[in-house]
Amino acid sequence: MKNKSVQFIIIFVAILGVNLLASRLFFRLDLTQEKRYTISEASKKLLQNLDDEVYVKVYLTGKGIPAGFKRLENAVKETLDEFQIYGGTNIKYTFIDLNAEYKDEKTRNEKIAKIAQKGITPTNVYNNEDGKKTQSLILPGAIITYKDKEIATLLLKGNKLSSPQEILNQSYEGVEYQLASAIKRVTATEKKKIGFFINYTNLPAVNQLDLIGALKPNYELYPVDLRNSPTLDGLDAIFVLKPEQVFNDEDKYKIDQFIMNGGKAIFFVDAVKVDSVAREGNMAQVQSVGLEDLLFKYGVRLNPNLIKDAQMSAAIPLDVGNFGDRSNIQLTQWQYFPLINTFGKSPIVRNLDAIYTKYVGTLDTVRANGISKIPLLMTSQYTQILKAPAIMSYNFASKDLNASQYNAGVQTVGLLLEGKFESLYKNRILPSDSRFASFKADGKASKIIVCSDGDIPANDFDKKNNTPLPLGFDKYSGNTFANKDFVLNAIDYLLDDNGVIVARNKEIKLRPLDKAALQDDRTYWQSINLIIPVIILAILGITRNFWRQRKYTR
Repeated sequence: MKNKSVQFIIIFVAILGVNLLASRLFFRLDLTQEKRYTISEASKKLLQNLDDEVYVKVYLTGKGIPAGFKRLENAVKETLDEFQIYGGTNIKYTFIDLNAEYKDEKTRNEKIAKIAQKGITPTNVYNNEDGKKTQSLILPGAIITYKDKEIATLLLKGNKLSSPQEILNQSYEGVEYQLASAIKRVTATEKKKIGFFINYTNLPAVNQLDLIGALKPNYELYPVDLRNSPTLDGLDAIFVLKPEQVFNDEDKYKIDQFIMNGGKAIFFVDAVKVDSVAREGNMAQVQSVGLEDLLFKYGVRLNPNLIKDAQMSAAIPLDVGNFGDRSNIQLTQWQYFPLINTFGKSPIVRNLDAIYTKYVGTLDTVRANGISKIPLLMTSQYTQILKAPAIMSYNFASKDLNASQYNAGVQTVGLLLEGKFESLYKNRILPSDSRFASFKADGKASKIIVCSDGDIPANDFDKKNNTPLPLGFDKYSGNTFANKDFVLNAIDYLLDDNGVIVARNKEIKLRPLDKAALQDDRTYWQSINLIIPVIILAILGITRNFWRQRKYTR
């Protein structure tokens, strides 16, 4: 009896010790090949530093949603469970089924409309139940609340040119980033400062409204009169949007020194200016804004040309001939408006939808010591290069496409440059110059993004209704492209000190079953699944019975 008591005490102390050790030395093992249950270090740091409760309401749930959306719902739940491990009691979440919560259809539709206004677009999904095709409305998003602030995030995101299964998988891959970035934005106490040059662009303010509206909640935006500003000190990044005036040398020096001091910059620059000359076409002319030598020094060359993309381009209304006594206006592919759907290996553009461009030129990389150059945006391989000056005739729309002319291959139109840049003014500023005391010839580590289309971040304007259109919206096709997502991701990457955007690199491979083999070997696999478990159970039963007979017979 005494020995049993001692054994009990030892076992109890051992269990207590293991539990105490486990509570102090926490660890988890993710045995999946893609580490799908492992969140990034930046996300962990973000969650561990929360100072108050973050509440997440997820609307991606409900009875009878298709299997693909159910998988996405499970991914959201698994990710939030992981968030709770590192965020503790500061992370709370709930899944809300609007169909179950609001039985009255009118009330439910009003609630859906309110959520949609916050940025979570309802999605119609179809499902087969008992052989019947049913349609339901789901809200694939979440609303994150922190103190008196809230933010909505869309969880169904992917390239619309992919298959539905691939879009759902891309959304699955992006769950951590969508949730973590939303938490980061809603809990931010300080906003990074971005400067916009107001005296070098002729782009009307109405064409910048959606961009400003998208950036304003998360950043402090400052209009900068570069000619009257001695320096750019105090800013974290500069946004060079479609410049059309020539930068003088003094202002280029300010930009150069801003980057030398670690400032970030994003350039949307046209190397060609397009003007309408007549009903027959447009005129493309070389446009120099004075930044060419600065960007060349940093490792990129703007080429004065235009790209024609035969595979991926937007459509515009063109007169393709007469229809009776009237002009025959039809939507026709305008190859000077490439749709960018080829992307480099960067979290900025991973799983991004196509980007709408207008009159875009090519970018080349040049030697710059210590600078890494990562292509972001690229055309299809079926391209033709038109050197400026040139006439872009509307007549080609009515002609057959000559595929042999589109042999220029994939062209880069967006680049990310990272490293320690060397000043354009190195060995040019003399000690006698008043600027010499503060001059930096070699810079701190910085990042620059250069795109050869100034219209990517500009929204169109509906003159008929006197309202701005969404950024990336094509008024002819009615599609909204990923221009806004690209710009926001680019700014986030440049200014994200914590590196949460790295979570966009998560990759989860689809491993579909071979349907042909499954159909051919259906009976074989059914037999194995039915017979083998029964045989194993029978063997175990016989073995156990034999062992019991031997034991108790003795």
